[in-house]
Amino acid sequence: MTELERAFAEAAKLPPKEQAALAAWILEEIASERRWDKAFADSADALAQLADEALTEHRRGQTQVLEPDKL
Repeated sequence: MTELERAFAEAAKLPPKEQAALAAWILEEIASERRWDKAFADSADALAQLADEALTEHRRGQTQVLEPDKL
């Protein structure tokens, strides 16, 4: 039995109201992950452009070393 099958078997033992709440939460999490994946995929070109700009600024000496302890 896989972990997922075991989890569903345990969930099936819950009262119907709790099963419904768990199912709603799982479905929303899956939908959220899909939205995040799409947003990230759709932003690949913009992120590549920002990375190129950052590298250009770094090569020109226009950047500073980040020192988190001094923030």
